[in-house]
Amino acid sequence: MVALGSLWLPILLSSVLVWIASALVWTVMPHHKSDWKPVSDEAAARSALKNHPPGQYSIPYAATQAAMKDPDFVRKTEEGPNAYVTVVPSGQIAMGGKMAGSFVYNLAVGVVVAYLASRTVSAGAEYLTVFRVTGTTAWLAYSFAIIPDAIWFGRPWSTTTKTMLDGLAYALLTAGTFGWLWPGA
Repeated sequence: MVALGSLWLPILLSSVLVWIASALVWTVMPHHKSDWKPVSDEAAARSALKNHPPGQYSIPYAATQAAMKDPDFVRKTEEGPNAYVTVVPSGQIAMGGKMAGSFVYNLAVGVVVAYLASRTVSAGAEYLTVFRVTGTTAWLAYSFAIIPDAIWFGRPWSTTTKTMLDGLAYALLTAGTFGWLWPGA
């Protein structure tokens, strides 16, 4: 067993590397450019959503299972459109807070990866052993939580797959960092 405190450097360094890689993925790489599409009448959509506070909305909406059986609701779902909408606060997007939040998330993933590895991989373990455990754990953390959004909420599978491949790249960076900086015996 490895002391969790002895893994502070791979936690921190992998978080920085993933943060940089994520910034490059979203600002330089072209593969996410097709993830978002415009609505057919943006002005009408903006007008319809103007007074809604930030939150998640469903169109059509049914508050209960019984309401989902109401003929009017059924008709609306059959006619469409059916949508899940997330409304965010108005104003300029505060990138600083989002970037800081992303880094904190990377740190949290690093801590979970370190915890699991520290309990399952001994000090002085071979690079590939550390790489496998930490890489698998990191890939689970960075990728698999988005699958239910594709299953339940219509997130396109193409977008989900691209995001999971991004997560694989982040996991490989994490695994390489932990393998490189793993404590000796």
